[in-house]
Amino acid sequence: MDLGPARAVADHEIPPRAALRVAPGTVVRVGERDDTWPAFVFVTTDDGGSGWVPARHLDDARPVAVVRTAYDTQELAVTAGERVEVTADDAESGWSWCVARDGRAGWVPHRALGPA
Repeated sequence: MDLGPARAVADHEIPPRAALRVAPGTVVRVGERDDTWPAFVFVTTDDGGSGWVPARHLDDARPVAVVRTAYDTQELAVTAGERVEVTADDAESGWSWCVARDGRAGWVPHRALGPA
């Protein structure tokens, strides 16, 4: 996805759980791999946080792994037709970090975005 303005071409709703921010060195328990987004695995932290993280952000240990690269699982809910600014893109996972006009920010899947 190109950086810059984009328009949501489909609704994207966020899951009903708190965002998870993991820092390098965080130890996580690795669960299932996402069937829809195979680059992601579900992780749980010692303090009870959980979320989907790109597997490449973790070392290769399983079922307990160490985070190699910081990651924020915050997703951005968008409605078809809504304009957003794409400020970062993760082509490998198929998601872009977007900022809405009202200042909300988070990841949006490529399938929900199109040209402005």
